[in-house]
Amino acid sequence: MTGSIEIRVENRNIVYAFTLRRNITVIRGNSATGKTTLIQMLAAYESSGEASGIRLHCEKDCVVLNDVRWKENLSGIRDSIVFIDEDYRFVRSQEFAEQIRNTDNYYVLVTRDNLYNLPYSVTEIYGIHASGRYLNLKKTYNELYPIYGSFPVLEGNIDQSCVVVEDSNAGYDFFSNVVGSKHECISAGGKTRIYKTLMDQKEHFCLIIADGAAFGPEMERFYEMILAGYQIALYLPESFEWLILKSGLIDGNRIRRILEHPEDYIDSKKYFSWERFFSSLLVKETEGTYLKYTKAKLNVAYLDSSACGKILDVLPEAVKNFITGE
Repeated sequence: MTGSIEIRVENRNIVYAFTLRRNITVIRGNSATGKTTLIQMLAAYESSGEASGIRLHCEKDCVVLNDVRWKENLSGIRDSIVFIDEDYRFVRSQEFAEQIRNTDNYYVLVTRDNLYNLPYSVTEIYGIHASGRYLNLKKTYNELYPIYGSFPVLEGNIDQSCVVVEDSNAGYDFFSNVVGSKHECISAGGKTRIYKTLMDQKEHFCLIIADGAAFGPEMERFYEMILAGYQIALYLPESFEWLILKSGLIDGNRIRRILEHPEDYIDSKKYFSWERFFSSLLVKETEGTYLKYTKAKLNVAYLDSSACGKILDVLPEAVKNFITGE
């Protein structure tokens, strides 16, 4: 499945309307926030259609998956939006992650848990809130809103500081070269190891650079650390490869069109997360050129002052100034 999918489900009292852009969307929130009601309405429609009093507007089939023979039922679902409620423990398992990989469905997971086995984006974690009523019809209009907004930007002069980069390959090669001796630059060796790396750097201010396209499961604890006053800041681009593509180094209208609406080009069956698509695209577009890209080790052409400058220009000004010492 590709593209953004608009969904609207309603009865006489309530309306939910939202748009899905990726293969995995997570809806979070405490009890009584409307999450379970959404699932119940979809299940009622699936069972009885409009006779249930529910109206559903979506170009794709919407299916509610429960824990009764979930694996067998999932194997028969194609090109659909699959909703799963938080009561079902299987959604947290590695087996579930393997089952939904390489499927052509989109998944909406209603859960308060961090699903560490799934590579979902920080931009696709939502809560539900009411945003008005329809005139005198007594309908509450519900929409999804991103839980995690902007993060503290780097302010002031920070003497003891470090830059923590998620990977140990091309992205780290680039940022460690740019940072030089201005800060300590550390490779965490993977997103799940970033937290431990920070605990080893408690007395430092740390800028974390990680792939936002798959950082969703890690987001809550870092957000709570920021709220608690820990000296950290986050920069979460889609991926390092996305930065290169965004920089304009690989010129072409096609690249610009893809970056404007990636969801129209990223097949959920082929790419479990967007970071893999951007990596594949960059490798393909630079094959046979002086900018030939491999993820394992950064081509020195990207460290040329002109190329490096273009990549840095994609970063927010505060992040760019911090890592370059300007």
